[in-house]
Amino acid sequence: MTQRDEELEEGKMPLLDHLIELRKRLLYSALALLIAFAPSWYFSKDIYNFLAQPLADALGQATGRHLIFTDLTEAFFTDLRVAFWAAFCLAFPIIASQIWMFVAPGLYKQERRAFLPYIMATPILFIMGGSLVYYVIFPVAWRFFLSFESPGGNGSLPIEIEPKVSEYLTLVMRLMLAFGLAFQLPVLLTLMARVGLITSEWLAKQRRYAVVLVFVVAAVLTPPDIFSQVSLAVPLLILFEISIWSCKLVEKQRAKRQAELDAELEDDDKNSS
Repeated sequence: MTQRDEELEEGKMPLLDHLIELRKRLLYSALALLIAFAPSWYFSKDIYNFLAQPLADALGQATGRHLIFTDLTEAFFTDLRVAFWAAFCLAFPIIASQIWMFVAPGLYKQERRAFLPYIMATPILFIMGGSLVYYVIFPVAWRFFLSFESPGGNGSLPIEIEPKVSEYLTLVMRLMLAFGLAFQLPVLLTLMARVGLITSEWLAKQRRYAVVLVFVVAAVLTPPDIFSQVSLAVPLLILFEISIWSCKLVEKQRAKRQAELDAELEDDDKNSS
């Protein structure tokens, strides 16, 4: 039995043990989410103020501008959603580690070492995507939408924006989540390359289609102004090129591992003969 077989054999366990292990990881993840929810609820107003700050900056020093809620329970449930969203963000590293601890025993040691950088890159890329939309997209997009206000006069009625609390925060959290997930493109493509679903050569050939698809995705995810669309499309195109380079490295490493495995099998055959 080779060393790789021994490593895989160590990770084997009966189905019942797998279910028990899965339940334990789910319980730890739920406990982490519950613990993170307490401070998130306590600071929900501060988190709300943070999420509303781009709109406040866009409104400037205008007096009498505010967010509204039209349902008695809307403000409460909005705070609840904000707290849950923040709790998930805080607990995400622990949840990801629990997923990793459940999956890792079924991998070879080399595969565990190979997958670990992707696990670590996932939250970093997510934060980069969320930061881009918060600090770059929101200020420009909110000013664009506010430009449709009209003071009225000459027989026309004024048009003023009075956004609802729940609708505004839903839009903000959805866009931050969408940008964070969009920035997982290198991780997704590289993992697909590791399992042999795609190759770097194939990705390079699909570059022209990727450009069109990226701009379509950017048009769907961002507000309808050209700056917001380009602000998402350009980083995604850069990430796509990084993915091609990352896939090339994966292919080189896989070829090297295969050569080492073939050499190990040849040595085993010589020893057995």
